[in-house]
Amino acid sequence: MPEFTHIEGDAVRMVDISAKGETARRATAAGWIQLRPTTLAAIADGTVVKGNVLATARVAAILAVKETARIIPMCHPIPVGAVRVGFEELDDRIEARVEVVTTGRTGVEMEALVGVSVALLTIWDMVKSAEKDEGGQYPVTRIGDVRVVEKVKVDAEGQA
Repeated sequence: MPEFTHIEGDAVRMVDISAKGETARRATAAGWIQLRPTTLAAIADGTVVKGNVLATARVAAILAVKETARIIPMCHPIPVGAVRVGFEELDDRIEARVEVVTTGRTGVEMEALVGVSVALLTIWDMVKSAEKDEGGQYPVTRIGDVRVVEKVKVDAEGQA
Protein backbone atom coordinates (compact mmCIF):
# COMPACT_ATOMS: atom_id res chain seq x y z
CA MET A 1 0.00 0.00 0.00
CA PRO A 2 1.39 3.44 -0.87
CA GLU A 3 2.42 5.84 1.87
CA PHE A 4 0.57 9.14 1.95
CA THR A 5 2.60 11.93 3.54
CA HIS A 6 -0.44 14.07 4.37
CA ILE A 7 -2.29 11.37 6.33
CA GLU A 8 -1.51 10.32 9.89
CA GLY A 9 -3.97 7.79 11.29
CA ASP A 10 -7.44 9.21 10.76
CA ALA A 11 -6.24 12.80 10.41
CA VAL A 12 -4.74 14.88 7.66
CA ARG A 13 -1.67 16.97 8.34
CA MET A 14 0.71 19.38 6.73
CA VAL A 15 4.06 17.69 6.19
CA ASP A 16 6.89 19.09 8.33
CA ILE A 17 9.52 20.43 5.92
CA SER A 18 11.43 22.50 8.48
CA ALA A 19 14.44 20.12 8.55
CA LYS A 20 14.80 20.03 4.76
CA GLY A 21 17.42 22.16 3.07
CA GLU A 22 16.57 24.77 0.49
CA THR A 23 17.11 23.72 -3.11
CA ALA A 24 16.31 25.14 -6.52
CA ARG A 25 13.11 23.62 -7.82
CA ARG A 26 11.07 23.89 -10.99
CA ALA A 27 7.85 22.32 -12.19
CA THR A 28 5.95 22.63 -15.44
CA ALA A 29 2.30 21.72 -15.92
CA ALA A 30 0.20 21.72 -19.08
CA GLY A 31 -3.36 21.17 -20.22
CA TRP A 32 -5.70 22.17 -23.01
CA ILE A 33 -9.09 23.67 -23.70
CA GLN A 34 -11.04 22.59 -26.77
CA LEU A 35 -13.13 25.35 -28.37
CA ARG A 36 -15.26 25.98 -31.45
CA PRO A 37 -13.30 27.05 -34.56
CA THR A 38 -15.11 30.41 -34.56
CA THR A 39 -14.10 31.02 -30.95
CA LEU A 40 -10.48 30.13 -31.69
CA ALA A 41 -10.53 32.54 -34.63
CA ALA A 42 -11.94 35.34 -32.44
CA ILE A 43 -9.18 34.76 -29.87
CA ALA A 44 -6.52 34.83 -32.60
CA ASP A 45 -8.04 37.96 -34.18
CA GLY A 46 -8.44 39.74 -30.84
CA THR A 47 -12.18 40.23 -31.33
CA VAL A 48 -13.49 38.58 -28.15
CA VAL A 49 -15.92 40.99 -26.47
CA LYS A 50 -14.40 40.59 -22.98
CA GLY A 51 -10.90 41.54 -24.20
CA ASN A 52 -7.54 39.88 -24.74
CA VAL A 53 -8.21 36.29 -23.70
CA LEU A 54 -4.66 34.97 -23.50
CA ALA A 55 -3.25 38.05 -21.75
CA THR A 56 -6.00 37.76 -19.14
CA ALA A 57 -5.42 34.01 -18.75
CA ARG A 58 -1.68 34.66 -18.30
CA VAL A 59 -2.31 37.12 -15.46
CA ALA A 60 -4.86 34.74 -13.90
CA ALA A 61 -2.34 31.88 -13.96
CA ILE A 62 0.30 33.98 -12.23
CA LEU A 63 -2.13 35.12 -9.55
CA ALA A 64 -3.30 31.53 -9.02
CA VAL A 65 0.28 30.27 -8.60
CA LYS A 66 0.87 32.88 -5.91
CA GLU A 67 -2.34 31.88 -4.07
CA THR A 68 -1.97 28.09 -4.24
CA ALA A 69 -1.38 27.64 -0.50
CA ARG A 70 -4.68 29.46 0.17
CA ILE A 71 -6.57 27.14 -2.20
CA ILE A 72 -5.02 23.71 -1.52
CA PRO A 73 -5.25 23.03 2.24
CA MET A 74 -2.00 21.10 2.79
CA CYS A 75 0.26 23.16 0.50
CA HIS A 76 2.99 25.22 2.08
CA PRO A 77 3.24 28.89 1.21
CA ILE A 78 6.43 29.18 -0.80
CA PRO A 79 8.51 31.99 -2.24
CA VAL A 80 7.75 32.01 -5.94
CA GLY A 81 10.86 32.98 -7.86
CA ALA A 82 9.36 33.03 -11.34
CA VAL A 83 6.27 32.03 -13.29
CA ARG A 84 6.29 31.52 -17.04
CA VAL A 85 3.00 31.07 -18.87
CA GLY A 86 2.72 30.09 -22.52
CA PHE A 87 -0.03 29.20 -24.95
CA GLU A 88 -0.06 27.30 -28.20
CA GLU A 89 -3.03 27.83 -30.49
CA LEU A 90 -3.85 24.59 -32.32
CA ASP A 91 -6.60 23.69 -34.82
CA ASP A 92 -9.22 22.71 -32.23
CA ARG A 93 -7.76 23.80 -28.90
CA ILE A 94 -5.38 25.98 -26.96
CA GLU A 95 -2.61 24.31 -25.01
CA ALA A 96 -1.52 26.14 -21.85
CA ARG A 97 1.81 25.58 -20.11
CA VAL A 98 2.87 27.01 -16.74
CA GLU A 99 6.39 26.77 -15.31
CA VAL A 100 7.05 27.72 -11.68
CA VAL A 101 10.50 28.24 -10.18
CA THR A 102 11.49 28.55 -6.52
CA THR A 103 14.30 28.00 -4.10
CA GLY A 104 12.81 26.31 -1.07
CA ARG A 105 12.10 23.20 0.96
CA THR A 106 9.24 21.81 -1.08
CA GLY A 107 8.31 21.42 -4.72
CA VAL A 108 6.13 23.57 -6.92
CA GLU A 109 4.06 20.95 -8.77
CA MET A 110 0.81 22.05 -7.15
CA GLU A 111 1.51 25.69 -8.01
CA ALA A 112 2.08 24.77 -11.66
CA LEU A 113 -1.08 22.63 -11.75
CA VAL A 114 -3.20 25.35 -10.14
CA GLY A 115 -1.75 27.93 -12.53
CA VAL A 116 -2.53 25.95 -15.66
CA SER A 117 -6.00 25.02 -14.39
CA VAL A 118 -6.91 28.63 -13.68
CA ALA A 119 -5.50 29.76 -17.04
CA LEU A 120 -7.78 27.28 -18.81
CA LEU A 121 -10.80 28.20 -16.67
CA THR A 122 -10.18 31.87 -17.41
CA ILE A 123 -10.17 31.19 -21.14
CA TRP A 124 -13.49 29.34 -20.75
CA ASP A 125 -14.96 32.20 -18.73
CA MET A 126 -13.96 34.79 -21.29
CA VAL A 127 -15.45 32.94 -24.27
CA LYS A 128 -18.38 31.08 -22.71
CA SER A 129 -21.01 33.19 -24.48
CA ALA A 130 -19.58 32.10 -27.85
CA GLU A 131 -19.32 28.46 -26.79
CA LYS A 132 -22.94 27.94 -25.64
CA ASP A 133 -25.47 26.28 -27.90
CA GLU A 134 -29.15 27.28 -28.23
CA GLY A 135 -29.94 25.42 -24.99
CA GLY A 136 -27.18 27.12 -23.02
CA GLN A 137 -24.96 24.02 -23.00
CA TYR A 138 -21.32 23.55 -23.99
CA PRO A 139 -21.28 20.68 -26.52
CA VAL A 140 -17.73 21.38 -27.78
CA THR A 141 -15.91 23.03 -24.88
CA ARG A 142 -13.66 20.70 -22.90
CA ILE A 143 -10.68 21.07 -20.58
CA GLY A 144 -8.37 18.11 -20.56
CA ASP A 145 -5.04 16.45 -19.97
CA VAL A 146 -3.99 18.67 -17.07
CA ARG A 147 -0.71 17.15 -15.91
CA VAL A 148 2.78 17.71 -14.57
CA VAL A 149 5.08 17.69 -17.58
CA GLU A 150 8.33 18.03 -15.68
CA LYS A 151 9.59 18.34 -12.11
CA VAL A 152 13.22 19.27 -11.39
CA LYS A 153 15.02 19.48 -8.06
CA VAL A 154 18.63 20.66 -8.09
CA ASP A 155 20.87 19.56 -5.21
CA ALA A 156 23.65 21.59 -3.55
CA GLU A 157 26.15 20.49 -6.22
CA GLY A 158 23.88 21.70 -9.00
CA GLN A 159 22.81 18.19 -10.05
CA ALA A 160 19.20 17.57 -11.10
